[in-house]
Amino acid sequence: MKKLLGLILIILTISCTQQNKYSLKSPERKLRMEINNDLGNIEFQLVYSGDTIFNHSPIGLMVDSIDFTSDVLISDFEESTFDDTWETVNGKNKFVRNHYNQYSFVLNKPTMPDFIYRLIFRCYDEGFAYRYVLENKTLDSIRINKEVTELKFSNDFSYWAYNDEQPNLGPLNRADSSLVKVQIPTVIEFRDDLFLAIHEAEINRYAPFSLNMGGKDLDIKLNLEATADQSYLKTSWRTFMLGNHAGDLLESDLLVNLNEPCKIEDTSWIKPGKSLWDWRVWGYKAADGFEYGLNTVSHKRFIDFAAENNIQYLLIDADWYGPEFSSESDPTQAREGIDIQECMAYAKGKGVGVILYLNDVGAKKFGLERVLRQFSEWGAAGVKYGFMLGTWEEKVRQTRSVVELCAKYKLMVDFHDHPVPPSGDRRTYPNLVTKEYCHAQADAMRSYFPETAVTSAFINMVAGPLDYTNGWFDLNNAQSRVRVFEEIPGTVSAEVAKLIVVYSGWMVLPDSPEEYLKKDDLFDCIRKMPPQFDSYDVLDGKIGEYICVARKAGDGWFVGALTNRDSRTLDLKLDFLDKRQKYQATVYSDTKETHFLDNKESYMVNAIEVTNRDKIDLYMAPGGGCAVYIKKILE
Repeated sequence: MKKLLGLILIILTISCTQQNKYSLKSPERKLRMEINNDLGNIEFQLVYSGDTIFNHSPIGLMVDSIDFTSDVLISDFEESTFDDTWETVNGKNKFVRNHYNQYSFVLNKPTMPDFIYRLIFRCYDEGFAYRYVLENKTLDSIRINKEVTELKFSNDFSYWAYNDEQPNLGPLNRADSSLVKVQIPTVIEFRDDLFLAIHEAEINRYAPFSLNMGGKDLDIKLNLEATADQSYLKTSWRTFMLGNHAGDLLESDLLVNLNEPCKIEDTSWIKPGKSLWDWRVWGYKAADGFEYGLNTVSHKRFIDFAAENNIQYLLIDADWYGPEFSSESDPTQAREGIDIQECMAYAKGKGVGVILYLNDVGAKKFGLERVLRQFSEWGAAGVKYGFMLGTWEEKVRQTRSVVELCAKYKLMVDFHDHPVPPSGDRRTYPNLVTKEYCHAQADAMRSYFPETAVTSAFINMVAGPLDYTNGWFDLNNAQSRVRVFEEIPGTVSAEVAKLIVVYSGWMVLPDSPEEYLKKDDLFDCIRKMPPQFDSYDVLDGKIGEYICVARKAGDGWFVGALTNRDSRTLDLKLDFLDKRQKYQATVYSDTKETHFLDNKESYMVNAIEVTNRDKIDLYMAPGGGCAVYIKKILE
């Protein structure tokens, strides 16, 4: 009897002292998460550099009709830390440190004793993430009806959000907005020195979430498409990047770190680079009388120029195998006027790779693997995949299938036309080089204006690499071509700067070789750009107004700056240079007469000697930009 009473006392003591509060801190303690399981509710709180970002917020899923934010108990608590540095194949930075602390819990629900519901938190100094892992031991499927997490913010804020191929939403004030569903990434500004980006990492099986913003309170609710899967289900990571500057969000490696390591054993064939593009040049008439069209003669002319000017690829876009939306167009056979094998052989002899367009219609009609195998046998370097159809969940799974099959046949891939959001998945499959998760210039049969460039650089690029198709030089007459439908606003100096500001695995150049050669001194900046930069640093900027980015390239540097419709001059401090070296800085800038509507093609090029103690005044005309190439002076 005494032993039994003693055992009961021990059980009661454990029960009464069961931990229901947990504090998870980032490695350098810049960020802290408080996780609370009082009264059977599961809530969390976020504190960053002493600021409470959101208060006690319920977190969980609705599984079938069961709400996992209440009447739950924590068990199987696990704590871990991780610190590693890995080398990227296709990334903003050559090396990435992955350093986090992690808590993992099982939430028990008395009404579902055979159901395992695990909640995992990862805490970095630059942000945090959480995900759900679900397992049903007795049933064949698990159904998530919705996410019932509500982020209860402490203060009002302004926000911007991705908006398909339209100008981004924002800036909007949270309290003044009516209830609206917005897409990710969403970027929040609490004040001039505090920013938050909400996005998603490792989107590879289920539809991406959206956010409910506005209304009567300060809450943000996550929207999910209902989904069901077999007895095991692992969601994507819900990610929250934080910084004292908007540029900190762009520099963050949180998304790639939350994805699995590379699954491709031999990555030597994955080579980011610059590419010419035939699509927007159709109908261009050169001074020698040549007119570009969809034919092998034109493609060879592109290849010759690429080989002579440090350009690694040619992208042959839609209709090369017939009308792209026709179910009769077979991607394993080229249309009349195009000899794809001759083109491939010619390009190989010149050291240039060829990227082939593939529409979703043709891929599904004629068999995705059959088509990709044929592309590979021809010698293609990659695929541009367009207009994927289906529900968002179907598109997510189809995207992963395309990427995996492309990896099997050693093909890089770029997704266009309302693609699934980039989510750091290029770490796992680095052959996924970029996506058109933006409004590429002149796409959707319309042009975008300078303010879109300096907004989407801060918003869309949080998600990952973008195919923006920058580098227009014929800004005055491009609309006379077959595939350019409106006049393009901007300046030629800004078009060069965009190639530095916008991170992409493929820098797709939309103009004709002849237009580049007309401004050869300006084009020389593009010619000198490497296939891939070594770093990405935001030196200055304000969302929707201007941005200035520096990128290392071997022993040299490239700096790009863009402005909205306002002219401005930035002081570029060169303290990021080696203090022991002298450098030559070549500045490619607008003139005082340049204007994004009235005088687009006016520019100047100046070379000066500098050290890391100097600064350069970067002038940008209305709607313009400036690029700088900095190289060591060899003594």
